[in-house]
Amino acid sequence: MSSDPTRPPLDAETIAFAGQIFDRARSGDAEEIEALLGAGLPPNMCNDKGDTLLMLASYHGRPATVRALLAHGADPERANDRGQTPLVAAAFKGDCGCVEALLEHGAAINGHGGDGRTALMTAAMFNRLEMVELLLDRGADPALRDAAGFSAAEAADKMGAGEAAARLRQATGG
Repeated sequence: MSSDPTRPPLDAETIAFAGQIFDRARSGDAEEIEALLGAGLPPNMCNDKGDTLLMLASYHGRPATVRALLAHGADPERANDRGQTPLVAAAFKGDCGCVEALLEHGAAINGHGGDGRTALMTAAMFNRLEMVELLLDRGADPALRDAAGFSAAEAADKMGAGEAAARLRQATGG
């Protein structure tokens, strides 16, 4: 898990324990995560793919765990190795509770990774209309373009998400 040659390798027991913690974030064991954070677990702990506990809880739709992690200082903007943020992950999965928690704790509504894809673009691509409405209501900019030059409406069109594309065109007056 560490590429630092001066640091000794982790033993099997430590690796197994870390795996259990990541599993608890995925499964939404908010009480156990809360207890571990209170005992000193780093809130921005990440796995070999750069996924933080917050990323895993957001992706798997665990708002109580997301809130616990954020209350203990987890960074809502920390992207994984693929450049994905917890907000984009929650929008992809369509979990409004996670998105609300992330926004309440400072996630950038128009934040994005290296591909320039925002949470709104992601929600639109998968025709998640409730998520599109939530993000628009919270100030997401439907006119932004990703690294390939596509707006949220154009990205939705590319994915065959006609309802989301139409809603976004309405939001931009186009």
